[in-house]
Amino acid sequence: MTLEILTSDSLAPLRHGFFTRRGGASSGVFAGLNCGLGSSDQTEIVMINRARVARAMEVAADNIVTVHQVHSAEVVHLTGPVAERPRCDGMVTATPGLALGVLTADCQPVLFADARAQVIGAAHAGWRGALDGVLETMVAAMEGLGAVRGDITAVIGPSISQAAYEVGPEFIEAFLDADPDNARFFANGRDGRYQFDLPAFGLHRLRQAGVGLAEWTRHCTYEDAARFYSYRRTTHAGEADYGRQISAIRL
Repeated sequence: MTLEILTSDSLAPLRHGFFTRRGGASSGVFAGLNCGLGSSDQTEIVMINRARVARAMEVAADNIVTVHQVHSAEVVHLTGPVAERPRCDGMVTATPGLALGVLTADCQPVLFADARAQVIGAAHAGWRGALDGVLETMVAAMEGLGAVRGDITAVIGPSISQAAYEVGPEFIEAFLDADPDNARFFANGRDGRYQFDLPAFGLHRLRQAGVGLAEWTRHCTYEDAARFYSYRRTTHAGEADYGRQISAIRL
């Protein structure tokens, strides 16, 4: 099956893609393009999937760089492939031919670019990382490489939508403690619970950081099982593990 790659006109002409699960070699609960080395899928199959992504991005397989994601606000500057994946949730580079990739299964994959300055970035922004400032740290790190804040485009890829993201009262407290205005990102749910709008929160933080353009592709990972892996959907189904889709960008 051919790979399915979602793109954004706002990031053109840079080569990038929010890859769906379609077109991969994995089977079972991982069926499709599982690129998660942290999953219990067969490592050799995951590497086949990542090689397919590399070909689509027109880079060598070793030049698809991902990190050991830890739901943090840590960002690293990369100049080439790494022997050991750094523990962080964002990467920036000004090195041509290096594809920065993040893995997600409900969290926000965010691709950044200042095409004029030739600086790019990729971030994994779950609720914890977004609340702790990973998106703002990404913008600052890009500025450190010569990007101009107002020239940066940031696109949030497939993520869990508000309708599918039910949370408890202890969850909302962390957001209200940080800023009472964060209440706008929650809607009342059933039985005293709430529905959290993660993409809207990400867009708000990006716009507050002063990027020139911020948008969401408006794809929900939970609702579209044929195209996306979803941690929450897997949990609700009682499955043992789940795949991770990859989003990548290169100069």
